[in-house]
Amino acid sequence: MRLPMKDGKVDYAVFSEMVDLFMAGGFNYFDTAYGYHDGLSEVALRKAVTERYPREDVIIADKLPVYMLKPSHNLEEIFSEQKERCGVEYFDYYMLHNITNNFYNGIIPQLKCFEFAEKLKEEGFIRHLGISFHDDAETLDKILSEHPSIEFVQLQINYLDWDNEGIQSGKCYEVARKYNKDIIVMEPLKGGTLVNIPEDAGKILTSYNPDLSLASWGIRFAASLEGVLTVLSGVSSLEQLEDNLSYMKDFNPLTEDELKVIGD
Repeated sequence: MRLPMKDGKVDYAVFSEMVDLFMAGGFNYFDTAYGYHDGLSEVALRKAVTERYPREDVIIADKLPVYMLKPSHNLEEIFSEQKERCGVEYFDYYMLHNITNNFYNGIIPQLKCFEFAEKLKEEGFIRHLGISFHDDAETLDKILSEHPSIEFVQLQINYLDWDNEGIQSGKCYEVARKYNKDIIVMEPLKGGTLVNIPEDAGKILTSYNPDLSLASWGIRFAASLEGVLTVLSGVSSLEQLEDNLSYMKDFNPLTEDELKVIGD
């Protein structure tokens, strides 16, 4: 989602180096989407990942761009384009992207998006079907109750939004757990906000453990939750990736003391 860029283009030298470091660290889940970087993200994934590593060694996640769809769109054409861009014959994880109540009651039933995705799974073009969700817990409960074919939910979860009534990270997490769905976490750092926190807040974290980066608190908070399959970090530099790997290669969930520090 946030690729290394240079002069307005993807920096493939840096990106490939990041991919190699990530894979060498024992990780292999790559998340992309039709609209990221105006379509460049899927192409970048092909050039840096699927053209350079055996398909069976990597896990590829992509998304049907529900928020961009109009009644005139052909879902088959979009999916074919995604496969071509990514250089794959199937996706391990595939989501209806950016689901809100408006889309769920509008374009999704109009174009029969769930039926389309379920057919793709039956035919072997996707391995796991899910949704990337951006609405309240009540809407998520309704969707999961009406579509048991959903295997996983991608949620915006971070310690700042956990009790936020607008985003409802905590409440949405509980709904996903209620239906026993795997959870993929997006925005664990709230788009970088939790790295650029006020100085007084940062001191609370660094005084507890000066060796831990501010980013580590957000990512470990999300990764410590039961039912979380993986956490999407959105790194855009080697330095960010190296920081992530330093505490995720041998992951330790947050302790009770650390949770209290985050609360403070």
